Amino acid sequence: MAPLVAVVSSPRARLFACFLRLGTQQAGPLQLHTGACCTAKNHYEVLVLGGGAGGITMATRMKRRVGAENVAIVEPSERHFYQPIWTLVGAGAKELSLSVRSTLSVIPSRVQWIQDRVAELNPDENCIRTDSGKEISYRYLIIALGIQLDYEKIKGLPEGFAYPKIGSNYSVKTVEKTWKALQDFKEGNALFTFPNTPVKCAGAPQKIMYLSEAYFRKTGKRPKANIIFNTALGTIFGVKKYADALQEIIRERDVSVNYKHNLIEVRPDKQEAVFEILDKPGETHVIPYEMLHVTPPMSAPDVLKRSPVADSAGWVDVDKETLQHKKYPNVFGIGDCTNLPTSKTAAAVAAQSGILDRTMCLIMKNQRPIKKRLLGRSSLLAKAVSSGHELKMAHSLLFLDGFWTKITVTD
Repeated sequence: MAPLVAVVSSPRARLFACFLRLGTQQAGPLQLHTGACCTAKNHYEVLVLGGGAGGITMATRMKRRVGAENVAIVEPSERHFYQPIWTLVGAGAKELSLSVRSTLSVIPSRVQWIQDRVAELNPDENCIRTDSGKEISYRYLIIALGIQLDYEKIKGLPEGFAYPKIGSNYSVKTVEKTWKALQDFKEGNALFTFPNTPVKCAGAPQKIMYLSEAYFRKTGKRPKANIIFNTALGTIFGVKKYADALQEIIRERDVSVNYKHNLIEVRPDKQEAVFEILDKPGETHVIPYEMLHVTPPMSAPDVLKRSPVADSAGWVDVDKETLQHKKYPNVFGIGDCTNLPTSKTAAAVAAQSGILDRTMCLIMKNQRPIKKRLLGRSSLLAKAVSSGHELKMAHSLLFLDGFWTKITVTD
């Protein structure tokens, strides 16, 4: 994507672009976004649930179609995180502070931010209810509520993170503990896990393992490190071509892999992890660790599981080629909360957003949406890993779409 300054011509336009880049803290009294409480309405042409990558992207696109005053985002958090960089934070290559901005600074200018949590969806009445009791109606609803981390489904967590030698790159509260565990590692088992559920960025559990292995080599700790990857899956990667490439990397770097191993308990006081063996019901495997990286079980947000828009597994039930809901024609889904057959990543959202924008454009014109298959990018992970340049390639992969720049300065 060309820099913003390259596509604006006048000095005034350049000044405006600079203010868009600065965000809420720097812009001060010239902040362009409306307040969350003082101007909120009860009805919007387009209502977006969720202020993550998918929600911000679609609010930007819908602003262009129906006007900023007719679009609102429901999002409770005051902070917006660019989570792909957390892999590098956990590996000690980036600072956590680089991943955060204020939510206000990434919401498209003049689009309404309703700082509240979604408590109930009522698609039959075209409205939602928030935790504060506010009812908001809509003509079109875009659901972008992301995915839920279920650490509590592992016995001993999340309270176990209070102990040393255990971290998780999937939470802002625990990602820096991964780097601390790496630094403190002396000898023994360095254990990495993959759960028996869908996860966001399914390559991340392997990325931190390869980056850790590189760190051990760099610091001279590798001869005393036994690196173990325990995955609930039956293969290292879903696409055979790239699974074969990854198997070569695993062999070259002497990594032990245990398949069908699902983490069910952590005993941090003993530094032990307990796994159920999925193809041997009732059998468990206890592994001591000197370092443990946990990828938690994940699921659709609870508010979706109990709503009419969910499929039997709790995900937003959308047509995989249009992103339109299968039952409610004015409801749409994007990103991790949907049952789309794509990876749950920001790169997938980048591809999905163009399709959803086209779908909604046609529906707003009373036309039938075009059926077109989504193209996934999951193979990029394997290409990056198999190149042998872990840090450089992982960094390139994480910022492949210039994603944060796009959603914050091109509204």
